Amino acid sequence: MLTRAYDNRMYRAQRQGKTSFYMTCTGEEAIAVGQAFALDRDDMLFPTYRQQGLLLARDWPLVDMMCQVYSNAGDRLKGRQMPVMYSSREAGFFSISGNLGTQFSQAVGWAMASAYKRDRRIAAAWIGEGATAEADFHHALTFATVYDAPVILNVVNNQWAISEYHGIADGEHATFAARATGFGMPGLRVDGNDLLAVYAVTRWAAERCRANLGPTLIELFTYRAGAHSTSDDPSRYRPLDEAQTWPLGDPIDRLRRHLIVTGEWSEDQHDALAAEVRETVVAAQKEAERLGTLGKGPRHDPNSMFEDVFKDMPWHLRRQRQQLGV
Repeated sequence: MLTRAYDNRMYRAQRQGKTSFYMTCTGEEAIAVGQAFALDRDDMLFPTYRQQGLLLARDWPLVDMMCQVYSNAGDRLKGRQMPVMYSSREAGFFSISGNLGTQFSQAVGWAMASAYKRDRRIAAAWIGEGATAEADFHHALTFATVYDAPVILNVVNNQWAISEYHGIADGEHATFAARATGFGMPGLRVDGNDLLAVYAVTRWAAERCRANLGPTLIELFTYRAGAHSTSDDPSRYRPLDEAQTWPLGDPIDRLRRHLIVTGEWSEDQHDALAAEVRETVVAAQKEAERLGTLGKGPRHDPNSMFEDVFKDMPWHLRRQRQQLGV
């Protein structure tokens, strides 16, 4: 619920011209949140751009995430990343890359290094089903199997790869999970809108990694309820009323109904929590916007563009900085 409330506010902020770009994960919240709870806090995460719930589940500050979206004075990345391309060493959240598929190879490499060091930490990575067509997908699965890397490789099948149905990526002939068989690793397909199922399968895969039994590929079958991004118009390539039918059901509503039936929750509690998360997000947004939004507010020093790239600044950058008089 917090993830969705955050998405809603940031989506509206983009429409108000406060940032240039945004991507929601509406309909996919159970994946990031459920998997974050199933992993240990110090496990390393290599996400794609709809796993903001990983940061929220690890209690990363909303204000920090909003400042990154706004590229304002409080943005730790100093405006160098596109909005929603978060990065947090402290949260074990590897920098999001717009080049799809790269995080699979990176996660396998990190997991191999962890195993060499006899570390108990494992890695987990996420890509969309469309990115399985990238060579990184195949390279990662090959190395993960050969070296028994302690890594969980997640394919989030939200049925749409930007503007193409998942069948274009051959998702109709066999499941994406079935591709694991050819690489010699287990492949599991799970209902990505069922938080408890997501948690269970991820916990199983994590325990398998820690027992030195190698990697696991998980296909999380879900549904992208909204547009690919604020630059996308889904009405051009899918039925206008498709999202209203919500294949597999709203993950938040499904969990709400389950908890009410089991006696662990109530409608009043749900309404109270909805109001609470809205207030939390609004308060964080006000705090973040005091540090500026796109085109308004203080800026980072232009001199900072030369920093944080090399440990020791090379001569040609020092010369360029001098030429700019900064």
